Amino acid sequence: MASITSAELNYLVFRYLHESVFKWDCNCLCTSYCKPFVNIVRCDLGVPVVSIGFTHSAFSLGYEAGINKCPIDGNMVPPGALITFVQKGLQYVEMEANLSNSDTDVDDDFSFLQPLDLITKDVHQLRQMIRERKKNLQKEKDKESDKELELERGRVKEKERQEKQEKQERQERQERQERQEKQERQERQERQERQEKQEKERQEKEREREKEKDRIEKDREREKQHEDQMDTEMTTEREDIVPVKHDENGVSGGLEPMDISTSSTFQACEIPSSDVTILEGHTSEVCACAWSPAGSLLASGSGDSTARIWTIADGTCRSNVQNGPSNVLVLKHVKGRTNEKSKDVTTLDWNGDGTLLATGSYDGQARIWSTNGELRSTLSKHKGPIFSLKWNRKGDYLLTGSCDKTAIVWDVKTEEWKQQFEYHTGPTLDVDWRSNVSFATSSTDNMIFVCKIGENRPIKTFSGHQGEVNCVKWDPTGQLLASCSDDITAKIWSMKQEKYVHDLREHAKEIYTIRWSPTGPGTNNPNQQLVLASASFDSTVKLWDVEQGRLLCSLNGHRDPVYSVAFSPNGEYLASGSLDRSMHIWSLKERKIVKTYTGNGGIFEVCWNKEGDKIAACFANNTVCVLDFRM
Repeated sequence: MASITSAELNYLVFRYLHESVFKWDCNCLCTSYCKPFVNIVRCDLGVPVVSIGFTHSAFSLGYEAGINKCPIDGNMVPPGALITFVQKGLQYVEMEANLSNSDTDVDDDFSFLQPLDLITKDVHQLRQMIRERKKNLQKEKDKESDKELELERGRVKEKERQEKQEKQERQERQERQERQEKQERQERQERQERQEKQEKERQEKEREREKEKDRIEKDREREKQHEDQMDTEMTTEREDIVPVKHDENGVSGGLEPMDISTSSTFQACEIPSSDVTILEGHTSEVCACAWSPAGSLLASGSGDSTARIWTIADGTCRSNVQNGPSNVLVLKHVKGRTNEKSKDVTTLDWNGDGTLLATGSYDGQARIWSTNGELRSTLSKHKGPIFSLKWNRKGDYLLTGSCDKTAIVWDVKTEEWKQQFEYHTGPTLDVDWRSNVSFATSSTDNMIFVCKIGENRPIKTFSGHQGEVNCVKWDPTGQLLASCSDDITAKIWSMKQEKYVHDLREHAKEIYTIRWSPTGPGTNNPNQQLVLASASFDSTVKLWDVEQGRLLCSLNGHRDPVYSVAFSPNGEYLASGSLDRSMHIWSLKERKIVKTYTGNGGIFEVCWNKEGDKIAACFANNTVCVLDFRM
């Protein structure tokens, strides 16, 4: 509220006192009352008059208040200003009371008027001023309100944006979690289905083997009673040699298919127990084995969550069973108990000089071990089981293929992943190096990709299979790539063209694996013909002429699916292992089985040592067998 200064009030009082002086005839003066205020003077006519008023008071006030020093311009102050001011104050109070009694125009702030306005303007003008100033004040309040409203809207929008972003992030996290859970459920279901299928097949094979065993026992009894008759039967049951049909171009098939007898011929070439060493210690099926290229060490991988390194004595076998701690190192993939299915050892491979062993596991981790059983590295990046694993020739990179649809190249020195290749749309089933920096991958998506370290796209794509591609292998020169599939075909590919070079279609069921012979250019046997071997669920092994793309011969000695084949280092013999519990050694020159061994479980893999005088086979009955091979 506006206030009046003491100087302004003093001036108004001074003016009031000064303006109050008047003259009067002394004859009418009531001296008893007015004497203190009377000043008797003489007029020009000599008549005494009395000057009545506040002249002395005005003088005293003006002197004491320093009116002469006041900055107020007297010309601006009208006569009777003090009275007018008092009256205006009364009017202001009255107006204040009137305004306070109004229901529609009440305002407790009376700072719209200044004292000068109250003196110089009437009520109508003052009210007009108040209305105008109220309007201005209301406009300012409206502006402030609009500004505050705009700020509030901005805060609301920002809050909505943050809530929307948080909701989107929550939704994305939930979707990722759902995808991950779905993938894990699918993987568990696939793993369970696969295990159930394997278990069912194993049980069926067990029942069939029992029936076959009973039949064989009965045959042996009959043989004892009718030796002469059995001699005749042994003569008639020898292998039949059937010429291979000419192909469409009229080219002869060369070698001929062999239908090997499953009774007399087996008995004639059965490997004696004295030439067999049974390695016991695993507590679950043994699915992988590999000889060290440097010496007499044999590695095996099992479903019991361990790999083992066996020291195999040179020379012939001296005992039938070995399971003592002196000749084996146990590489545990899980602390404590074994048989944890997520730690199944699915694949293994030695580096070129035999100093390091790499293992792949169902937990998605690759591990590198020294020959003394020390865990050197654990390589973790895959999000699914590792199905295949290979060292390059130089030994500085390790390649892994996983169920998570990717392949990863690991730098062994830094123990870090160098590059992850995410091209397949299904699990990666097999990998194989072409050189120290390039390799091929195959998948359940029917595709084959040739990749190179440092490249972000495949350098070659091979499409043509109509089923899962189970295996890929480069020939010794790295020029040709062989593949086999559930579509019952094997194919030969060349880096010089997009389409396959040869389409090999002689099997009747899925082809599980393939191997190149260690012969021809780029090998230690350059003068021998390069041959491709394929093993199938149709119980046969077939040999192929890769130059002409034709069948050389069919090895028909097994009765159940063949899971593994391996050429001897000199390329003259081929070992095959089957779910029928038997391993056959074939002479490729004589075109017949020269040795055979029957164990107590299906065979998952066979392999030769570097000297070619020992063969290892891993069995479903938790054992590994080492067989001496002498011809």
